[in-house]
Amino acid sequence: MNVNEYGGDPATAHRTAIEEVTEFREFGAWVGGESTSGEGSERIETTDPVTDQQIAEIPAFRRSDVDTAVSVAWTAFETTWSETTPAERSRMLSNWIDELQSHAEELTLLECLDTGKPRAHARAEVQGAIETLEYYAAAARINEGKQIDAENDLHLYTRQEPYGVVGQIVPWNFPIWAAAWKLGPALAAGNCTVLKPSANTPLTTIRMAQLTADILPDGVVNVVTGSGSRVGGHLTEHDDVRKISFTGSEAVGKQVMESAADHFAAVTLELGGKSPFVVFPDADMDKVVDAVAEGVFYSTGEICDALSRAIVHEDIIDEFTDRFVEKAESHVLGDPLKDETTMGPLTTAAQLETVQEYIQTGLDEGATLLTGGNIPTDPELQDGWYIEPTVFGDVTNDMRIAQEEIFGPVQTIQSFSTYEEAIKLANDTKFGLAAGIGTEKTSLAHNAAADIDAGLIYVNDYGPILPDAPYGGFKNSGIGRDLGEEALDHYRQTKSVYVNLDEPSL
Repeated sequence: MNVNEYGGDPATAHRTAIEEVTEFREFGAWVGGESTSGEGSERIETTDPVTDQQIAEIPAFRRSDVDTAVSVAWTAFETTWSETTPAERSRMLSNWIDELQSHAEELTLLECLDTGKPRAHARAEVQGAIETLEYYAAAARINEGKQIDAENDLHLYTRQEPYGVVGQIVPWNFPIWAAAWKLGPALAAGNCTVLKPSANTPLTTIRMAQLTADILPDGVVNVVTGSGSRVGGHLTEHDDVRKISFTGSEAVGKQVMESAADHFAAVTLELGGKSPFVVFPDADMDKVVDAVAEGVFYSTGEICDALSRAIVHEDIIDEFTDRFVEKAESHVLGDPLKDETTMGPLTTAAQLETVQEYIQTGLDEGATLLTGGNIPTDPELQDGWYIEPTVFGDVTNDMRIAQEEIFGPVQTIQSFSTYEEAIKLANDTKFGLAAGIGTEKTSLAHNAAADIDAGLIYVNDYGPILPDAPYGGFKNSGIGRDLGEEALDHYRQTKSVYVNLDEPSL
């Protein structure tokens, strides 16, 4: 698919783009190597957040359809996938990656339409997904046990073995990238998977699965579609699903743990955060203003590790605030299909309503609205779920806007005077996914990185997120890690083998 320009008003441009990317294509669930609608006729509509037009329909699976997918996955595991060597899995994953790369522009357009992301952002995330799978295609060959020195008459070693069939649930904000984070280590470790995408943004995940046809054995990758309560809930409580990996809200994460506990399934959870960026008085203002802005306004703020709490030293807070407000106001809200757009709409109407409620809460709590907070007045944007980049000053840590995950382009700014106070403010949250540090002093950067309770630390920057390093949080931000070699361990079980060695004799 070529990179096309879509002229005219958003409604016309998006209608053309939707027709192009969905023509002659069904977006059914993917089970056993083929598209399926399941046993029922109920469908769910996916909607363009820019124009409120329908993009496609997906099946609303029933519990029995999830049972079928799990059974199919076990058949694939027992008859085919468990017999593959790490080298064979690596080669098949590499072939799939080549196929995804050849469809990168198609996937980019789908992601742009389904989520409302600017096309440049969608393209970067498609490439991020492909690079993640490339990492695990290589890591598939790293399946090493170890020999343990024991008593003289024992040969003791360990083996790393897959769980078999795993269940995976990905969120609506980074559909294709999150799917790669789950699929890569699960497949590399030798598991088959039943993956549920969000009903709001399922299209790139479905298309990824379709592109496994004739490359991965049927039933190795299965995508089940439908509601979180019915399909996701049944997947997490299914007795034949040995491991669950979930990315989403804190409340649903608790439900996942409870469901998995009933059949002792292993669990990995990534549950979001309320991440601080601590700006020390020696910080390079050019670096930190850009970093904090990128960390809260990228993807319209719908990011789990959003750096939504700027904690700034009192000596520089006025300069930081002025420059940050200017940066916020420089964003171009518009049609994600246009190159000049730097911020698209929120992905769902419900999320727009949530963000508006939090903005009103901030005002009610006594914070000062420094910029934004409104729906833009541009007539071409009235059908979409847009909100202006929003910045609050005069914020204290007991305010809800400083403690609760808003999941939108809303930044709070508060001050500190001492190092101890900065660390206390940064850690005064139930979450611990990410944090940022702005300083030119190496010792200060390393000490703050050690003292802040978060699983991911950015120094003078936001990102990049690389597949090489583990990603996950402390406290209520979750359990376990995605990415890195560590994620492979979450999809494998260790077996110890004792071999008695008799005295050698001829």
